[in-house]
Amino acid sequence: MTTQPIVLFNHADIFQGDHLILTDVTFSVDPGEFVYLIGKVGSGKTSLVKTLNAELPLRRGQANVVGYALQSLKKSQIPYLRRRMGIVFQDFQLLTDRTVYDNLSFVLQATGWKKKNNPDQRIKDVLQMVGLSTKGYKMPHQLSGGEQQRVAIARALLNAPELILADEPTGNLDPETSSEIMELLIGIKNTGKTVMMVTHNYSLLKKFPFRTVKCENERVTEVEALQEIDFTSLMEEDNP
Repeated sequence: MTTQPIVLFNHADIFQGDHLILTDVTFSVDPGEFVYLIGKVGSGKTSLVKTLNAELPLRRGQANVVGYALQSLKKSQIPYLRRRMGIVFQDFQLLTDRTVYDNLSFVLQATGWKKKNNPDQRIKDVLQMVGLSTKGYKMPHQLSGGEQQRVAIARALLNAPELILADEPTGNLDPETSSEIMELLIGIKNTGKTVMMVTHNYSLLKKFPFRTVKCENERVTEVEALQEIDFTSLMEEDNP
């Protein structure tokens, strides 16, 4: 039995407004893979991520993400697409006026988690997954940066997504904490989930080698070896 890719782009062009960012994007990611996405400032990484989560519409070509065809996606389907993926941000994006538990409870309520599915147990489960079982009562400012990122990862796991999109998840962390977060993400990958991670961190790529895809010159290409990468140009977050 053939396993369908969890991400599949086929001759897709990615736009920001009328501006072509990436052309002829063709690549796939299989279930359970860990894939790095790299590229210098302005290369289109952020636009690709925004297309994956339907923040940018796909206007030309084809793409299928967690079972949804992006080229024909209806607005009403976007929340359901996003429930099947979890997004981890560089700057955590926690609600600072409520506890860790209440941050997670808010997401469950917002995404339609039903009471009969026991939200309290789900929150306990994801906090245990990220090693924060005893921190649910803490406010975000009482946590270290690494702990806040663990909460952000727990939040991404709440709806049991198939795909984790991690956008520079170690960008605000020291090297030791970055390695701990990487080990956590790899552990999540080893449970069968797919992880796509945007990064500029060469030391992490060397320490934790996985398949690497690069945005460059309006193209998305496979990186065969780390030696091919010019990391001097990958030190800032790109925008778009």
